[in-house]
Amino acid sequence: MSARKAILGGTFNPPHIAHLIAAREVGETLALDQVVLVPTARHPFKGDAAASPRDRAAMAELAVAGDGALAADRIEVDRGGTSYTVDTLRALREREPGTEWHLVVGADILGEFDQWREAERIPELAHVVVTTRGDAGGRIELPFEGRSTLVPVPAMDVSSTRIRDRVAGGRSIRYWVPPAVEAYIRRHGLYGAAPEGAAGAGPAR
Repeated sequence: MSARKAILGGTFNPPHIAHLIAAREVGETLALDQVVLVPTARHPFKGDAAASPRDRAAMAELAVAGDGALAADRIEVDRGGTSYTVDTLRALREREPGTEWHLVVGADILGEFDQWREAERIPELAHVVVTTRGDAGGRIELPFEGRSTLVPVPAMDVSSTRIRDRVAGGRSIRYWVPPAVEAYIRRHGLYGAAPEGAAGAGPAR
């Protein structure tokens, strides 16, 4: 019996609880074997991230550690350069020919989907899972008839941008990210956090 997996791509700068809750919701709703977080090396629209690809990959791995329903994959980070989803899907299908792949995308990016590299090939390589927050699902017109599914996920006002701003402002990010991710941010001085052991550095909050 072939495995059924989904990839959830993004910068994960940093990964946070909304990413994990959405991934879990998709996995349980579609009865998938695993949902895999795939951090970009370089986002084609956003460019370089505030944290390095290696740091973001490490945080993604820490975020899902111990949860068999979730995983993280460095395939795009190891490949380097600008990350294109179509290349990743081809590589994953070659690496795991027996796996049925799904691609998780937020409804908010559907408007730019036609700008993706070889966008027309993506639904041939993976079933597209469109996530919506709250009651927005009724207003979404699904693309790719027969090759897309709508999955509502809980609406959470949590974003990587807000977390980075809180870190830079010296505010707590406890409960916004998994404890291991917060510890990594503090330990490596990411996003303006005072590195552990630095003069004047306070305890992780």
